[in-house]
Amino acid sequence: MQSTVADKTLAPLNGLPVLCHSIRAFLASGCIDRFTIVYRDAAQKAELEDALRQIDLQGTPLDWALGGDERQDSVYNALRIQAKTCTHVFIHDSARPLVSAKLIQALHTAVLRDRAAVLAHPVADTIKRIPTTGQLIQIPLEDLDRSRLWAMETPQAFALPDILKAYQHVHDSGLRVTDDSAAVATIGLHTTLVPNHAANLKITTPADLSYAAWLLQQ
Repeated sequence: MQSTVADKTLAPLNGLPVLCHSIRAFLASGCIDRFTIVYRDAAQKAELEDALRQIDLQGTPLDWALGGDERQDSVYNALRIQAKTCTHVFIHDSARPLVSAKLIQALHTAVLRDRAAVLAHPVADTIKRIPTTGQLIQIPLEDLDRSRLWAMETPQAFALPDILKAYQHVHDSGLRVTDDSAAVATIGLHTTLVPNHAANLKITTPADLSYAAWLLQQ
């Protein structure tokens, strides 16, 4: 974010912190019983609590989990504190404020049927693979079949016993994964893709905030 905001999760977006937009979408979906928020430290937790007071949580219980060094550690910490009555979880990046209740409902239907489901969209660009990371001059480019390439999004949803077992395996084996579908793949589980053709932008750069604000006004 080039230091334009102190915390992109808390950055103002059309009158509300970024986090609150996705929280409201989950509430509107009617698919969740409680939230778990992963926080960096006590100072951020206090700011997140202030942010959430700006919306009506409709009495939905809220738990807090301390984050870890990597994303996978944070997810693992959150999974380990789920109640014994919990059967399924959505894992969502709070920097994606544009997810809709309708998409969450579609994901919910898929995860109840298939135990693992993620939002994703087909890749539109031509993708090339290079032989060596960082070497860009006069190199051979490998063509990849675009019809088989999908970009992963969040939320990603799983039966809790499966995703907890997967992250336990990742943790115990010292593996590194970049998303939750990769974690379940390490224990041989397959995932259902739920196609998303709507904007589900991840706030990464200052320009993304402006673009997200415009999209919310459409």
